[in-house]
Amino acid sequence: MNKFQCSVVHRLPQSYRWLPGSAGIQVEPLPAALTDKNNKLLGLKLLGHPSADARKAMQELHHSLQKFGISSAVVEWEEEPCLFVPCSDESTVMGHLKGLGVVIAETEGARDPC
Repeated sequence: MNKFQCSVVHRLPQSYRWLPGSAGIQVEPLPAALTDKNNKLLGLKLLGHPSADARKAMQELHHSLQKFGISSAVVEWEEEPCLFVPCSDESTVMGHLKGLGVVIAETEGARDPC
């Protein structure tokens, strides 16, 4: 059985970018005026797992994406480990995660962050 089956990630409701000088380490919400998709990050948070388990699961998802050449990083956001990926890779990432058995939860009526 796939170890990610029944894992649910929630798409964070806004876009992010790396803090200057802190790429891969710290993010900040992206101002709405910035439209350059190449600088935007999509954030994903694991639902229903204690923090230590969530960190381990997010690291495993990160490594799984790396194997396919997809850039990602696990970063603490609002005291939770979150996976951040470039918006330009959103379709590839979502397809890969779904292929692993991960469910992507989105808030009804939420705007598309990418």
